[in-house]
Amino acid sequence: MNNLKLEVENEIAVLSISRPAALNALNSETLDELTEVLAEIEGRDDIKVVILTGGPDKKGNEFKSFVAGADIAEMVNFSAAEARTFGMKASVPFFKLMNMRQVTIAAVNGFALGGGCEISMACDIRIASDNALFGQPECGLGIIPGFGGTQRLARLVGMGRAKEMIFTCDNIDANEAYRIGLVNKVVAKEELMPTAKAMAAKIISKGSYAVAIAKAAINNGYDMDIKNAVEMEANLFGVTCSTDDKKEGMTAFLEKRAATLTDF
Repeated sequence: MNNLKLEVENEIAVLSISRPAALNALNSETLDELTEVLAEIEGRDDIKVVILTGGPDKKGNEFKSFVAGADIAEMVNFSAAEARTFGMKASVPFFKLMNMRQVTIAAVNGFALGGGCEISMACDIRIASDNALFGQPECGLGIIPGFGGTQRLARLVGMGRAKEMIFTCDNIDANEAYRIGLVNKVVAKEELMPTAKAMAAKIISKGSYAVAIAKAAINNGYDMDIKNAVEMEANLFGVTCSTDDKKEGMTAFLEKRAATLTDF
């Protein structure tokens, strides 16, 4: 891979977007590489959590940019058809982050603008360093967000705040992102990866099959009416109650000991 780095340790994959000359901006090659590596990760039982982050800049500054956006140098001469194709290309790895059985955590360092904000929103959880900056600047360029920003942002922070961010193109800092519900946690920049890895380890300590089912239930039920969503949950609850993990987990609880839960 030319633009990504993958490290796996203790069932945690750290996937770094690394285009230092472009502040990790997303171009077609990077999106194709993301699709390829996420498909590989999806099939690996030795990976339970994926941490997505931005690699260092040309000077080795690890906290300059998460993803500075989509690559404007590639987009500048796009026709309408080419722009649509580019947006749909991004949707493939973004939906993988959203729907893969592994939990995905965005560890957001520095700029998370345009496509950077959008790819963080495709992850299950977002942790931001205190120097992170979020924004959707597309309208100021004469376009709109094309990687899911108009849809995921409204779902995360509400329609009013999403419209304000998109219409004004104003960036927000990490604390404001936390206040409006765009990120789950804000930490000092030197604590970003330790915090993300600690959360990943805590998630891994639970039953990975149950976590994967819970993720699917949340995702699939979000846009359903409440009656059908609760029925779907009951069905999946029944599935999890048929597993060895359920017997072990509940028996361990009654015996006041730590449970030994299985993998996927």
